[in-house]
Amino acid sequence: MTLFEALRKDHDVQRDLLERLLGTQGDSEIRDQLYQRLRAELQYHAAAEERALYIPMMEIDMTQEKARHSVAEHHEIDEMIKVLDATGYSSPGWLANARKLQDLVLHHLEEEEHEVFQLAGRALDDARKAGLCDEYRQEMARQHAR
Repeated sequence: MTLFEALRKDHDVQRDLLERLLGTQGDSEIRDQLYQRLRAELQYHAAAEERALYIPMMEIDMTQEKARHSVAEHHEIDEMIKVLDATGYSSPGWLANARKLQDLVLHHLEEEEHEVFQLAGRALDDARKAGLCDEYRQEMARQHAR
């Protein structure tokens, strides 16, 4: 599996969790379970992705700006998670904010998959990409083990 395949696989998990979460209602156990899982997946993925992809991209002139932009989007997602954390599940604003989170995440994933991965694919040699894939998967395993 390549780095980009590993990232896309996790992106698919995030898309699925978002879709399922937005189908929930009120202060329900399923809403809490899905939200807590999504929240963890987003945080784990961002930490591992920044370490295995964005830090190396920041070391290369042609990919530095795109990497910084993507890390800034991770921060926007973190801020929306904070808003959701502070809003009760039964609040009318919760679902609206969950949709905003979905919009932020989907925009970010699309941009990564259609722009960032291609740019990084050209800038990083095959050996480096293989090593970064291992680093990403190890970091995800560490995050999940916490």
